[in-house]
Amino acid sequence: MTTETAPALTARLKAALHPGDGPCACVCGALADRPDATVVRHGATVAKAHAPDTDRHELAHRLTVAARLPGILLPPHTTAPARLDGRLVTHWPYGTPVDRDDPDAAPWEAAATLLAHLHRTPPPTGLPPMRGPAKAALAVARLRRTLTAHPSTEGRPVLAAWAALPPWARAEAPAPGTAFLCHGDLHLGQLVRHPAPGGPWHLIDVDDLGLGAPAWDLARPAAWYACGLLPPGEWLRFLTAYQAADGPAVPRGADPWPVLDVPARALTVQTAALALTKALTAGRPLDEVERAVVDACARMPGVPAQLARDFLK
Repeated sequence: MTTETAPALTARLKAALHPGDGPCACVCGALADRPDATVVRHGATVAKAHAPDTDRHELAHRLTVAARLPGILLPPHTTAPARLDGRLVTHWPYGTPVDRDDPDAAPWEAAATLLAHLHRTPPPTGLPPMRGPAKAALAVARLRRTLTAHPSTEGRPVLAAWAALPPWARAEAPAPGTAFLCHGDLHLGQLVRHPAPGGPWHLIDVDDLGLGAPAWDLARPAAWYACGLLPPGEWLRFLTAYQAADGPAVPRGADPWPVLDVPARALTVQTAALALTKALTAGRPLDEVERAVVDACARMPGVPAQLARDFLK
C-alpha cells in the first residue's frame, strides 16, 4: 500500500506547487512511509496521507483545533482534508525536526511546556476521545495475532501486564476524572521548529488529538525513565518544565507517580508489544532496548502503585 501511495502523493504535491512539467530545485522526498501514514515533503510544504480507516469528520475537527492553536500545534494549510486513492490527505508547512543524532539538545523543556499549554486549553465541544489507549489496545491485538502465527513465550509477560491494567487504560472504558485536551502520542518525533530553521517548537501530528487523561501525554517519557532508557536528568527537565508551566496532570510539588503509574505501564506494554511483534515477524531476537521493555512488563503485575518509581527497574 505505502509503496504505491508515496509516489502518487509526491507527484500530486509537486503538481499543486509547480503547475506544468518543468523541473524544480525544491528539497523533496518521503519523510515517512508506513501503512498508517505516508508523509512526503516538497520544498516548504508537507503532505500526509492518513491511515485508510481515518474518519473524515474527526480529522477535520482535529485540524480545526490545530488551526486555532498556532502557538502550540503546527497549523495546517487547510482544515479540509483532500483524498488520494481512498485515503485522506492533509497539507502542512515544513518544520525542522528534532536532531536524532544530538540527544543532548533534545527539547524536553519545550515539549513539556507545549504539553502543559495544550492541557490548559479549554477543550472544544464535540472533539473525539484521545486515541492513546486505543492505540495501545491495537498494539496488543496485533501482538496476539502475531503470536498465533509465531508462537513464543516472550509474549506472556506482555499480555499479563496488559491484563493487569484497569479498563480505561485498555480503551474499554472512559478515563476517570475530568477530560482535558490531549495530544495522545507525545514523543520527541512530534516536535518541529517552524518557521524552519530556528523558529519556535510546535507539536505536530493531530491524528490522536482528543479528550482524555492528561497523564497519558507524560507517560512515554515516564516509562522510558522507569525502564532506564531516559536519563534521570532529562526526565527531571521534562517534569520540572511541565510543572513550571502549570500543567494539570502533575501540579507543582506533587508526587508524579500516583497519577503516572497506570499510563506509564500501558505505554511500556504498548512499546513492548510493538517491539516483540516486529522481532517475531522478522525472525530475529530482541535488541537491547526491546529486551528492556519486555523485561519491564514481567516485573509489573502485582507491584503496588506507590512503588511505581521503582517497578520497572
